[in-house]
Amino acid sequence: MIPISNPKSQFSTINHDILSEVQHVLSSGNYILGSNLSSLENEICKKIEVEHCVGVANGTDALVLALEAYGIGKGDEVITTPFSFFATAEAISKVGAKVVFADVNEKTFNLEAFNIEKSITSLTKAIIPVHLFGQPAPMDEINIIAKKYNLIVIEDACQAFGAKYKGKSVGSLGDIACFSFFPTKNLSTIGDGGMVTTSNERIADKIKKLRAHGSSKKYYHEEIGYNSRLDEVHAAILRVCLRHIDEWNERRIRLAKRYDSEFKNLKTIKAPTALEENKHVYHLYCVLSEFRSEIIEFLKQNNIQTGIYYPCCLHLQPAYKDLGYEIGDFPIAESLSERLFAIPLFPYLSIEDQEYVISMLKKFEERIQ
Repeated sequence: MIPISNPKSQFSTINHDILSEVQHVLSSGNYILGSNLSSLENEICKKIEVEHCVGVANGTDALVLALEAYGIGKGDEVITTPFSFFATAEAISKVGAKVVFADVNEKTFNLEAFNIEKSITSLTKAIIPVHLFGQPAPMDEINIIAKKYNLIVIEDACQAFGAKYKGKSVGSLGDIACFSFFPTKNLSTIGDGGMVTTSNERIADKIKKLRAHGSSKKYYHEEIGYNSRLDEVHAAILRVCLRHIDEWNERRIRLAKRYDSEFKNLKTIKAPTALEENKHVYHLYCVLSEFRSEIIEFLKQNNIQTGIYYPCCLHLQPAYKDLGYEIGDFPIAESLSERLFAIPLFPYLSIEDQEYVISMLKKFEERIQ
C-alpha cells in the first residue's frame, strides 16, 4: 500500500543524527525546559522572523494558550473556519468562548475575508485563520478587518511550517501563531509537540508562565495554568529536522507540481489551487471529485491509500449541535467535505510510486468515459 504520508521514510534519512542527539539528552539528565528547547525556540525565531517562540506540548495546547494569554474566554466570540481539524474550534471552546464559523473559499479551502466581516458582532474578540493543508490564508485582508474592528489574529499554522505569504513566513503574519509537530506534519517529531510564536513580549511571557502551572518562580503560582511543555527529547529531534525542513518542503512542492501537470486534463478530479502569492508546502495534496467514493475504492483495490479531509464540517459535529448550525449554513465548506480527498504526497514518495498513483487515476477516468 502506498501511504498518504510516511514520516518513517523522512526520519530514516537523519536516523544517525537523531540517535546521537537523543543520546546527548539522555546523558545530560536534563529532560524538561533545558538547553535544546531554548535553542530550538531561538532557531525558529530566526527562521520565521519573530521575536519570541514558546515550546508547548502540542498544537492544540498552543491554540488554547494563545487564546488564554489574550484573555479570551466566557462571553467572547472567536471566528474561524468550519473546514479544519476539530482542534481549531475545540481550543476556542476550551477557554469558554463561543465558536463562530464563516465559510471558506472554494479554490484555496481557507477562510474568505468577506465572510469573516459578516460574522463580526460586538462580542467578537479574535479571528483564527487556518493555513489549511499548507497554503496560507489571505492574511492581508484578514489583518485589515482585524485592525478595523480591533480584533486579535491567531494563526493556526499547525499544517504549514515553512509556508510563506507574499514572502513572509506563516507564524509571523498575525498577533500570534500556533504550530503542531505531530509526526505527519512538515516539521515533526516522533510524538506530540507544539510551538507558539509572537513578537509580543508580554504575551510570550504569559504563555511561558501558563505552560508551567501558572508559575514564573518554582513552587510559586500567580495563576491557574497548565502542564504543557515541549520536552528535551522532542526539542532535540526537532532541531535536527529543522536543518532539513527547506529541502523536505521543496520535495513536497516538486511532487505537487508533477501531480498538477498530470491532472490538468483530467475531468474526474480537480487539482488544488496554489495562489501565486503563496508558497504552499503541501502538508496534504487534496483533490476534488464528484466521484470521490468510487475513486477511493478503486485506488484501495490497487494498493493506494487515500484520506478524506474532512468528512464532517465542524459546525455539523455533534459536539457543536448546541450552536444551532444546520446543513446548508456554509455551503462551500459542506461541498468540500463531500468531494475532497487526499492522495499520497510526502518528501520521499518515489517517482515510481507517484507515477503509479497518476496512472491509476488516469485509468479510472478511462473506465468511466
